[in-house]
Amino acid sequence: MTETSQPVPAPATPPRRQRSRRVQSSSDQNENRHRNRAVHVPDGHMAVGRVIGAHGLTGELRVELHTDFPERFAPGTFVLLGDELRSYKVEGSREHRGMILLVLTGVDNRTAAEELTGEWLFIPESAAMPLPEGEFWVHDIIGLAVVDESGQPIGRVTDVLQTGANDVYIIAPAENINRGKELLIPAIAEVVQQVNLAERTMTIHLVPGLIDE
Repeated sequence: MTETSQPVPAPATPPRRQRSRRVQSSSDQNENRHRNRAVHVPDGHMAVGRVIGAHGLTGELRVELHTDFPERFAPGTFVLLGDELRSYKVEGSREHRGMILLVLTGVDNRTAAEELTGEWLFIPESAAMPLPEGEFWVHDIIGLAVVDESGQPIGRVTDVLQTGANDVYIIAPAENINRGKELLIPAIAEVVQQVNLAERTMTIHLVPGLIDE
């Protein structure tokens, strides 16, 4: 999961940008795909950036943002690097050409910075920025049981696709639904009627053409 945290449409509200992506991989790690990059996210954490190289000679890191909240890299904060979740304190940060240049404690020359190229930066899920009311992290959406307005089981959310117009939920169908083929449900208010995280359900309105009878 990343903290590019795009929200999911809440009941009776228009869709907004999606808030995060997390897909369960076969290795029991959380595999996130964002901007065509795959990352194994340690359980209970979120990806917020990726080191793409060194900047200058003093150890600054060029970091590709995978968060909507660049302020989380303010000096004095901490980030976790790599699968080992090594903790580093942020000594300095500044925006640069759509990226963030970071100075981390202990990374004080170009060689040390280059050795971190390709590493992902993580934070604990508990440190995620709060979302506005009515928005949900996509990792909360994946796994929801999908029902229609009468309560009939439709399937279960297995993934969320980001498209130009709106997100699309991939639904593994329930028995005798859609002839066993996965469903593609647009994440728009006309279709998604309610998301109930407490009951782990999503209620949808079956507009014509959604299900192959």
